[in-house]
Amino acid sequence: MSDWAFDLGNTRLKLAPLDAGGAGDVAAFAHDGRNLDPAWAAHLPPRIEVAWVASVGPAALRAALLQVLVPRARRVVEVRVEREMADVRIGYEDPSRLGVDRALAMVGARGRIPGWVLVVGVGTALTVDLVDADGRHLGGCIAPSPTLMREALHARAPQLPLDGGTATHFATDTVDALAAGCLGAALGLVERSREQARQLAGTSPSIVVHGGGAAALLPGLARAVHLPSLVMDGLARLARQPAGPG
Repeated sequence: MSDWAFDLGNTRLKLAPLDAGGAGDVAAFAHDGRNLDPAWAAHLPPRIEVAWVASVGPAALRAALLQVLVPRARRVVEVRVEREMADVRIGYEDPSRLGVDRALAMVGARGRIPGWVLVVGVGTALTVDLVDADGRHLGGCIAPSPTLMREALHARAPQLPLDGGTATHFATDTVDALAAGCLGAALGLVERSREQARQLAGTSPSIVVHGGGAAALLPGLARAVHLPSLVMDGLARLARQPAGPG
């Protein structure tokens, strides 16, 4: 039997087997917030040793996930955010108020990138977290992702296109201006965070980008590293800790 990792987010369920080297091939299944794609369970073996679960998704989907895993796995571990997670020390006064996906992404990044690192997640939200060379989480920020910005604008002003356009400076039509503005706002936040981190560290931090919307930001972020499965990497690191997470 093998260990498996499960990352239930706001729009997708991701799962992967774990081995000594970390997470294996990741399979992803979109959901509508109410129902999981039934195809996900076909990716599982008949029995699982330990199912490591991280969820920020809807409670009903978490329950549906556990309903399948509990009979199949010898043990199910639902990962919670704690003050110390592997070699990361969470900076929130109340660590439980930090999203487990952000915490695990930092744990995953620490296992891949030495020194100061800015961890950027691009999903429903855009999140930025700073971790110093000693593994201390110094805090972060949350904003709408470019996709969510477009959705919010379209919801309030339906004449504004929901998608499309080319992000170019000083666009000369509305759809390009929307693409440029929403992407530029996200890039501006990351670059501002990079500059503030540079002032703290005395050197420019590494930037690690993950999440379903990462591809749109990467061309605009010099020297950024794309690590699409950071949450899975974090789960794998915790699973290999001698005592496991508390």
